Amino acid sequence: MTQTLSDTVATNLETVKSDSGVRRTRLREFQAQLVERMQVAQRGGYTKISQLGVMIGQTRYLVDLRESGEIVGATAVTKVPLTKDWYIGLSNIRGNLTSVVDLPRFQGQESTKLDSSCRIVAFAPGLAFNSGLLVSQVLGLRDVAEMTEVHAMVNEHTIEHPGWLQKTYQDRDGNVWHSLSLASLVQDQNFLQIGL
Repeated sequence: MTQTLSDTVATNLETVKSDSGVRRTRLREFQAQLVERMQVAQRGGYTKISQLGVMIGQTRYLVDLRESGEIVGATAVTKVPLTKDWYIGLSNIRGNLTSVVDLPRFQGQESTKLDSSCRIVAFAPGLAFNSGLLVSQVLGLRDVAEMTEVHAMVNEHTIEHPGWLQKTYQDRDGNVWHSLSLASLVQDQNFLQIGL
């Protein structure tokens, strides 16, 4: 039996729809599991010391699940005039205007490159601060208990970090992670001054 061109196209379309449907289902399942674990952590019922791992610029950070809120795509951010270059602008997250900040730029480093893998990690509602960080990539949950705390040294002196960068860890693969306290970041006077 000969198959017509339209039959072949229809078969291929069904395969593509099936594959993309499976990927969407897996993504939804992953997001649902992540939201569930974050809600359990925010209620204080999560016994492991798990944190959300994110890549901001070229640096890995750990964010306490109780301090992080919703994670959304970084597609629609509206610039705000007369603000510092690290203040990217405002994003509408579920009807709430949320300030979006580029943390590396805030630290005086190179700006985070905006691409399709970028996300905004909103601050938890409990912090009462409508803000979020632009992250290059969400790396998932990380168990700090499986990491080793390290102390950065220069010429036999420990490097001083701002109060919102609490500890530094190294995982089994040798990757360095910085523990980022959003609760401390929102109390930093420089962070609060967005105007020029």
